[in-house]
Amino acid sequence: MTSQRYHSLKVQAVIEETHDAKSVVFELPPELAATFKYRPGQFLTLRLPVLGRHLPRCYSMSSAPTLDGTLRVTVKRVAGGRGSNWVCDQVRPGATLEVLAPAGVFTPASLQGDFLLCAGGSGITPVFSILRSALAHGQGRIRLFYANRDERSVIFRDELNALAATYPARLQVTHWLDSVQGVPSVVQLAEFARPSLAAQAFICGPGPFMDAMVAALDHAGMDSERVHVERFVSLPDEEDVAAINAAAPAPTVSIERATVEMELDGEVHVLSVGGDETLLDAALKAGINAPHSCQAGMCASCMCQVVEGEVHLRHNEVLDAKDLAKRWTLSCQALPTTEHVKVRFPS
Repeated sequence: MTSQRYHSLKVQAVIEETHDAKSVVFELPPELAATFKYRPGQFLTLRLPVLGRHLPRCYSMSSAPTLDGTLRVTVKRVAGGRGSNWVCDQVRPGATLEVLAPAGVFTPASLQGDFLLCAGGSGITPVFSILRSALAHGQGRIRLFYANRDERSVIFRDELNALAATYPARLQVTHWLDSVQGVPSVVQLAEFARPSLAAQAFICGPGPFMDAMVAALDHAGMDSERVHVERFVSLPDEEDVAAINAAAPAPTVSIERATVEMELDGEVHVLSVGGDETLLDAALKAGINAPHSCQAGMCASCMCQVVEGEVHLRHNEVLDAKDLAKRWTLSCQALPTTEHVKVRFPS
């Protein structure tokens, strides 16, 4: 992994959202406007220089496309988190950070229709972007369930109050404070969700919260196709990625070379891919701008669906059993294991 794909962005402002969360606002030069065009719910990958190493960290944008002329990520301190603490302690207005173009598939296919938005802690970040975009460009009803430890941990509290006041017929915001109500149970979450089973559900937050929310929606009877979950894991240091990928298990079936059809943004590219070469590496070598970020199987920004043939998924920390059953794979970790493979990236 190199810094060649990164762009230098200047920090315009740093906003203290709560006692342990800050927003970083980036200036966006006109010449990079097309590169950094994004959809609500997507994230930026920052390349952080920490103690002589380079830490790629994915932070969701809390800004909303078409509504904000700048890019904003919101970062909450994590106990022992090298990246989040460095951002909160070191980043100042005027600083320059290396940033990848937007990525991620936690984004609505359409802003029309109803939404059930479920956030825990800093999981409000991409949800806030989706919420503002849907209110501005859609006509549906939106119900937000936002869980936090206590009142002082509520990020965007004033903004959410203002939106609820502006859209009283379309937006219902429910705050859940563990310090007052205890941790919400699956049954409680299911009862909250029950009136919104026909909506699109977007869930982001700590792992236990997301697991409970997914179980609650299943318990309530929501179609799993309507449930969208954003899972982040802490990415490895740049210097360690090659070793991690090299240590991954080899495929049980190996081939010398495959013909790969790659459908991306309405175009089909035909590539010759070595059996020990990932689909992403082959695409980048051919000059194809395939979506990607971590290149370690940990962020899902390079997700694509296997339409024909088979691949070996070398390393995976983000796709669940439901994703795998639908033949989703990670192009940064997928090695061809049949002589013909066809994959399709989400549009």
